[in-house]
Amino acid sequence: MGRSQESFSKREKEKKKQKKKEEKLKRKEERKANSEGGDLDNMIAYVDEYGNITDTPPEDNPKKEEIKAEDIVIGVPKKTEEELDPVHKGVLQNFNSSKGFGFAVSHKDNESYFVHISDMEDEIMEGDKITFELAKGDRGLKAVKMKKA
Repeated sequence: MGRSQESFSKREKEKKKQKKKEEKLKRKEERKANSEGGDLDNMIAYVDEYGNITDTPPEDNPKKEEIKAEDIVIGVPKKTEEELDPVHKGVLQNFNSSKGFGFAVSHKDNESYFVHISDMEDEIMEGDKITFELAKGDRGLKAVKMKKA
């Protein structure tokens, strides 16, 4: 009795697999032989003081500026006198006297702040120049202690 067709195809598949492995190994060896990188020294790059990448190591540069750790300030800069002033100047806009609220626009930062009629110390109408302070409200900052300017 002869061999079955199935065993022939299995042997052919195995031969093809073995041939592919050998070709892959051969290509790998060629890449290793032809590569210029090779060792770690050829792959190192340096950055100079201007941020340019070079292949030469930096030399001791006398131009370097020494910085003391005590001179480094981390944090928020101190506020000036102008920033510490809690009183803002602005204009009352979109004030609805029947509902009792509106908005004050600050001249300092051009922001709109909510105004309620209970926070007014003087009787103020829409469009009047005002002075006010800011306080934290339910939905952000609001204008309080409003007076005519």
